[in-house]
Amino acid sequence: MSDNITTAWEKMQIIRNKNRPTALDYIPMIFDDFFEMHGDRYYGDDHALIGGIAYFRGLPVTIIAQVKGHDLAENQYRNFAMPHPEGYRKALRLARQAEKFGRPIICFIDTPGAFCGVEAEERGQGEAIARCIMEFMTIKTPILSIILGEGGSGGALALGVCDELAMLENAIYSVISPRGCASILWKDASKEEQAANLLHITADDLIKMQICDYKIEEAENGANTDPHYTAENISKFIFNSLQKNLQKRLDELLELRYNKFRRIGEFETQGL
Repeated sequence: MSDNITTAWEKMQIIRNKNRPTALDYIPMIFDDFFEMHGDRYYGDDHALIGGIAYFRGLPVTIIAQVKGHDLAENQYRNFAMPHPEGYRKALRLARQAEKFGRPIICFIDTPGAFCGVEAEERGQGEAIARCIMEFMTIKTPILSIILGEGGSGGALALGVCDELAMLENAIYSVISPRGCASILWKDASKEEQAANLLHITADDLIKMQICDYKIEEAENGANTDPHYTAENISKFIFNSLQKNLQKRLDELLELRYNKFRRIGEFETQGL
């Protein structure tokens, strides 16, 4: 365990370690016979987001994952895990395919946010993310999402519409990056640490707010110190969650998913 790492900023230093396992490291530890599928059938393939089919303990599943790199060359190839619109359209294509064949969907989230370059906007970045969020809400098969490290902004939320959301214990999930928050609030990006500790973006914070459903224990001092231990815990979460959700009727599954997201942000005020 790494529960001695208590603040959001300390957790961010852990998840930014270049040796931290990525989805590509975990997939062969957890699944069998992964077969990657490419392209969105509109524009091209996006290396920042991969997807395909595999077996999980004998059960066919669809995997959709945002992927970081371990070095500069790999990060450049993966666009630093910042998907383009074609990445989100590929994810939606695979989700629809999973629905057609009755395969559960396992999403791995690990992105600082969607790519915000001019070319991404020209190809409809906002629309691609919004369509993912909308259609994932009604996909007629169980969806599990697991945040491996960074869950940044709409780029993460596009894969975060699910029946159960889990976070590795050092992961973060936020509507904006701490650096972006500091730049807006204080016009000073150097206050990133202060922003991180104020935003309530850790797994413990989000469980209290009923946004995250489960915290997955990592190895001591972070997942990179023992990836197999962390992978085993991810596998246990997937197994237990699928056991519950595969038993639900589809109408019940969709209603619970809808209500899960309708609850987010609810609050009450008391008169003075």
